[in-house]
Amino acid sequence: CIYFQSCDFPEIKYGSLYNEKIYKPDFPVAVGNWYYYSCNDSFVTHSESYWHYVTCTGEGWSPPVPCRRKCIFKSVENGFSPYRERIYYQGDSAKVECHPGYSLPNQQISMTCTENDWFPPPTCIPVNVSCVNPPIVENARLVDEMPKYLSGVRVRYECIRPLALVGNGEVMCLNGNWTEPPECKDESKEKCGSPPPIQNGDITTFPLAEYAPGSSVEYECQFLYELQGNKQITCGDGDTLMFSYACVISEEIMEKHNIQLKGTHEKQFYYRTEDIVKFMCKAGYREQSPPSAFQARCREGKVEYPTCVRRQIE
Repeated sequence: CIYFQSCDFPEIKYGSLYNEKIYKPDFPVAVGNWYYYSCNDSFVTHSESYWHYVTCTGEGWSPPVPCRRKCIFKSVENGFSPYRERIYYQGDSAKVECHPGYSLPNQQISMTCTENDWFPPPTCIPVNVSCVNPPIVENARLVDEMPKYLSGVRVRYECIRPLALVGNGEVMCLNGNWTEPPECKDESKEKCGSPPPIQNGDITTFPLAEYAPGSSVEYECQFLYELQGNKQITCGDGDTLMFSYACVISEEIMEKHNIQLKGTHEKQFYYRTEDIVKFMCKAGYREQSPPSAFQARCREGKVEYPTCVRRQIE
């Protein structure tokens, strides 16, 4: 380590010493001397006030970097801007989130506040991620072959007759990966009509007039219903679906029966079919129904409520 007995005139980058023309002839100065300084626009002192001071120490001037850059983060081009304007200082980093298909240069995910402002700048650029050749579909040919497939490009398939396409006839390149390709099925096999309607449920996609063999659709339940079995039904498989009710526990009925749910810190008022619902008497009441009734089973949306009566005071 080098120990200084004195300090030469401090060259303050992006700032200046107070009355430096007056003090400059006095240098070098002894350890312990200090002087006020200020910073240029877009730079701040270590106290972030307009005036701060540098001190001559045995290791040199302190602070060693008197003026630090102030970087303002308020927007991102082709990306998600912060909710409100934020201030960072030289050496700090900020995470940047770009829109899909965009990135900071060199796939960076953050930028750093430097003496020259943000590096890299808060600008997201298009990501040029291409895909290898589209997936091979048996008994199909590509309609839109290209020498190179950039992100966002779509290509279409055609099946060799008499086979027919099952699924989306196009695939798209998304950041180096292809979407799910279709299949070619025998069109001579019997097609299916619209999916069978079911009570308290519906399919998740727009229904078609007919479906090729092997095509699948998914069902979803309405509120307070749950699916039992396979949620997907396939043309030609003969799949079946069943829907069951959920039990909704009524606070009003429990009040009439002088009971409450047992052993639940958080109120749970929805139970699935075959779930056990445990009840107990309210304070000041005793069981009138048999003990087994206080562990009721949810059956197709219905549950039998036990009864409690007021205790007799002797």
